[in-house]
This record gives sequence, C-alpha cells and structure tokens, in this order.
Amino acid sequence: MTLVEPRAMGTALPRIEGPAKVTGTAHYAFEQFVDDPLYLAGVVSSIARGRVRAIDTSVAEALPGVVAVLTAESAPRLAPDAGAEQAVLQSDAVHYRGEYVAAVVAESPETAREAADAVVVSYEAEPSSTVLDPDSPEAYTPEIVVMFPPDTVAGDPDAALVASPVRTRATYTTSGNHHHPMEPHASIARWDGDRVVVFESTQSVWETRRGIAGLFALSEDAVTVVSPHVGGGFGTKGGMHANSVLTVLAARAVPGRPVKLALTRREMTDTTGYRPGTVQHVELGADTDGRLRAITHDAVEQTARMAEFGEPTAVYSRHLYAAPHRRTTHRLVPLDRSVPTFMRAPGEAPGSFAAESAMDELAHELGIDPIELRIRNEPDVDPDSGLPFSTRNLVACLRRGAERFGWADRDATPRARLVDGWWHGTGVAASFFPAFTMPGSAASIRYDQDPDRFRVDIAAADIGQGARTALTQIAADALGVPASRVDLNLGDTGLPHATVAGGSAGTASWGTAIVDAADRFRDKWGDDPDDAAEAEGVAQANPDAAAYAMGAYGAHFVEVAVHADTGEIRVPRMLGVFAAGRIVNPLTARSQFLGGMVWGLSMALHEESVVDPGVGHVVNGDLAGYHFAAHADVGDIDAEWIEEQDPHVNPMGTKGIGEIGIVGAAAAVANAAHHATGVRVRSLPITLDDFLGS
Repeated sequence: MTLVEPRAMGTALPRIEGPAKVTGTAHYAFEQFVDDPLYLAGVVSSIARGRVRAIDTSVAEALPGVVAVLTAESAPRLAPDAGAEQAVLQSDAVHYRGEYVAAVVAESPETAREAADAVVVSYEAEPSSTVLDPDSPEAYTPEIVVMFPPDTVAGDPDAALVASPVRTRATYTTSGNHHHPMEPHASIARWDGDRVVVFESTQSVWETRRGIAGLFALSEDAVTVVSPHVGGGFGTKGGMHANSVLTVLAARAVPGRPVKLALTRREMTDTTGYRPGTVQHVELGADTDGRLRAITHDAVEQTARMAEFGEPTAVYSRHLYAAPHRRTTHRLVPLDRSVPTFMRAPGEAPGSFAAESAMDELAHELGIDPIELRIRNEPDVDPDSGLPFSTRNLVACLRRGAERFGWADRDATPRARLVDGWWHGTGVAASFFPAFTMPGSAASIRYDQDPDRFRVDIAAADIGQGARTALTQIAADALGVPASRVDLNLGDTGLPHATVAGGSAGTASWGTAIVDAADRFRDKWGDDPDDAAEAEGVAQANPDAAAYAMGAYGAHFVEVAVHADTGEIRVPRMLGVFAAGRIVNPLTARSQFLGGMVWGLSMALHEESVVDPGVGHVVNGDLAGYHFAAHADVGDIDAEWIEEQDPHVNPMGTKGIGEIGIVGAAAAVANAAHHATGVRVRSLPITLDDFLGS
C-alpha cells in the first residue's frame, strides 16, 4: 500500500468550522431553518414492564394549540418487521420505564409539554427485572458481541492455572454509564407526499436514511437526511433511537408542516442507550519470573429483554499479552430496561479496567515492576489470530511514558508516601484499540477554475472530532495542493455514501475514499485539470487486513492523592503516550487523546447511572445528579505520541484516535490509588467510602 506523502497532513491546522461554532452560526439539527414548525413532546411509561390498559387524551386534545395526540391506536403504521426499539407507538406493550406510549404535536414546545403532562395513562404491570445479577438463571451466551464471537479458548487454561506457581483471581465490576453529549438528540422531519426530509443529529446520515426508509416502507431515494454539525456523539448517535422514529412518525401524522423534537437530559437517559454494567472475573497464572501461562476473562453483563446488545468486554484480553492458555467468555442477562448501545470504546473501556487491574495485582504479588511485567509478556504475534502486527509500539509507549513521568524514582511499596495528610501513589496501564477501515465509503472531487478550488464531497459526519479539517488535509495531500484550495462538504445524503463515524474508523474509511478519488482525478486530468473536471473514488476493503493484526496502542501514567482522613481522591497528574499511526492534525489529535483520558478518569471516579430497582428508573438522569470530570478534577494532563509509519493500515498510514485515550485510563487511576493507599478497589466508580477506615 502506497502512503500519501504528507504536506498538509501533520500540520496543526485549526478547525475549519471553528469560527462558525464559536460565533453561533454553525447550525445544529434543531437550529435548522424551517417554515411554520410544530413541536413534539413524548408521553413515557411509568412502569418497567407490562401493557397500557387505557389512555385518556381528552384534556390534552382540548388545550389551545394542540394539533394532534398520537397513541398506539392512532399513530401511523410502521413496517411490520420493525425492531422492538424502533416500533414506536405500534402496540400497547411496555418494555421499559421511559418508553414512549403517546405523543403530542403542538404549536409551541411549551404547549406540547403541557399537553403531554395532561395525558392520563393506566397500566397493567408485570413483574420486572431491572438490575444486573451475575448469577441470574436467565443469563445466556449470545451469538455475537458487537462484531466478535462471544467466546474463545486456546489450550487448556483451567489446567494451566492450576499448574501455575503464581495465580491471581479477582472480580471487577463497572457500572452503567450514559453519554450526555453537549448537543442533545434532536430531529426535524418534514413530509412532502411520500418523500421526507430529516434534519438529524447523527453519526451517519446514510444509516439514518436506510433506517427511516425501511421503517416507513419507502425507497431510500425518498429520504433525505441532513446533519452538517453534530455536538458530540460517542456512540449514542450511531444508531437510530425511538426519538428519531417518533419525530418522523409525528410529522407523517401532520403532513405539510415540519415537526421538531429536542430531547431533555431526562429523556436521553431513558431512550438513547448507555454503556451496560459488567461483572468480570479475571484469573492469571504465571511463572515466578512473571511469564504468563494462562489468562481467563469471563464477563457477565446486562442487555435488554426487548433487543440484544452484547458489549465485547473480554475481547480486550484476546490481544494484549502473550500466554499459551487463554479463555474469554461473555454472558448476557436480559433486563427490562432500554437497549444499551455503543459508548466510546465499547468493550475495551470496561474490559481494560479489569484486565489492566489484574496485571497490576499480579505485578504486586510477584514483586515485579508493573511496566516490566507487561514488557516480559509482550507477544511476537497477535495472541488471538496469530497474525504478525502491522506495527505495535506498546513497549515504546511504556518506556517513553516511564521516562517522562519519572517512574524510575517510584518507591514500589504501597502506602509509603504521605504528604500534608494525603497519601500519594502512581499507577500505569496499557491501552489498545483495533485499527480498521470500513469499506464502502465514496467520495467525489470537482475542480472549478474560477475560483481555482477543489470541491470534495463525502457524506461523512463531523461529531466534534475534527473530520472536516482532517479530511481537508488528506484531500489536499492526495491532490498535491494546499489545504486552502480545498472545500470539503459532508453530512448530507445528497453526497456520496459514507460509513458511520464509529469504531475510531472514520478518518481511515473516509480518507481512503478521498485518496482513491484523488488518485483517479490525477490519473484522468493530471496536474492541470479542465474547468469542471471530476472524478469519484471508493474505499475498498483493505487487502492487508487478513494478513496483519492492526491496532493503536498506548500507556497511561497517573498520580493519585487520597486524603488520609476523608478518603477524598485527587489526580494531580495524568500522562498518555500513544502509538496511533500517522497523526493527520496534531492540534485536533491531542484534543482527542486528552478527551479520552479525561473520560477514563471520569469513569474511574465519577460516572454511575444509579437505578431504582423497583421500576428501572435512572434516578440521576440529569447533569445535576450524573457527575463527570471537569477541569478541577485533574491537575496536569498531557498526551504525546510515538511517530509511526504503517504502510498496511490505509493509504494515509493513520490509526483511529477517538477511543484509544479512554482505554486503560480507569485502570491506571485504580492502580495508582492502590499504590497510594494499599487498598485495592475493584469496582467503578471509586468513591471515598472505599478508603475510609483503611
């Protein structure tokens, strides 16, 4: 694979859309201009499982300004094969608390909410299960966890564990988490006969188009989805949730007028997915010199009874460390809750907490430095597939981070450093996220002689990661022109097809299509194109994907301070060192790395979706009760990267950076807390109660 030689790539180009965002002229989904809009408010269930017995809409319908009240009896019909999560207002069944059971369309959002509150619903409740029980008799093995087989085994791990001179076993738990991007989920839908235009906050306009077309029995050409700016996604906007379906459904009931819906934080918590809770059993067997003989990682996690989502939690342990005997398993427990979904590094984030905490425990048991233990177990080939690595610079990340962090001065003894009433400790964890390209994206390039510019079209999604800027830089290099002569258009199904912004594969997938289009353009037109010269390109499947194991790697270093009397936890320092292929834009890349690291800190110390077991209600479903890390929660934080040239991953040599920053960060915090206090915390989030009395 021939790499694109960097000129614009590798430069710290400021975000192209930055001025529009900071001046408020970048329009998000709910802010799109439409004439004479109506507003939508949902009525949600107050039980976890059962049926709607009766709905009284008379008071709501009598309110001035109410245009329509929809129920399962009056709402337009969807395709009969609609999935349970998308089959909105199609039956009287209730699958979870917060599910839509009716909706109001009105002339103002205030009227819509008032009318929704006036709808009276009575239920026939059924027994429900809303809290993860790892011993549940309903636990089962899924057919797949995201895109991986649920279970793997190599050798005889149980026998190898018994025969190992040193053996550690522990159970680790992670709580459910919610995404809460800055921009809430929002939609505007307008029908014109059998055609519909949807403004949507989404990570994929084409997937949203496909979903709407299927649900409403339309050809895909009859659906237009527009999403020029997205205020964060993190996975929750990667699929179509009930709120989007409800908006299009309501607009069909009032043809000729657009309908708008922006969710509240409460509604987002109820209906737009979350990271499921997990219980993970990890056992390691090793020789006295720290060489691993066996690894087992068995995960039990929640899913929804109405639709399955399997978090690939134990997959992390398939790739990091060499051991001849290995096992990973996944079991799902169905709950009467809304459906979990992708959340930044699904699987790797919770899985790395358990796996990297277990490695720290083994290092402590053996009396071996935790960095040295990881280096001793560095594999020659991918432990799961047996394939050679395209590049793997994990050891370089560990060594560079140790140098920068002052690891050599560390006293390995836990609870050894008390400074002004605070126990101080340091911890480390590795990080891994797979690198891949999604085939199927397409791009077109057109040259306009006046004003001597190149237009690049691709229906990619900029969800805040800087896609507009990075793709402009890739296009400029592929065309051999300055970035200032490239105009990139994205976020519209009127543009060539693009895969979802997910899996840290956006730049790799979209950039591959752009490079192919640029190659075809230059082959056809040379360096002196005619006016209106055009070419199209496609991202094909990477032929090297079957020959190499590809991934981004990293190492997290954290200092933690725990107050000796109160158990209060602070994080004075965080450092991340990553090996993630060629960095297209150092400015936006550093932001992505740091954002992931802060989220890992937040996962470790703050984030927990607290569930009322009676009805499955997330009681802290707003930004007052759901805490996450802010500036004051971390002192000095920095990220850097190892220079990598990887000719196998894609034509740009890039690897995904959106998720690698969170993977392992929570474990590094927990490991540092153990070093500070001598207390091993195996459940997230870590709280001051974990250290009181220690």
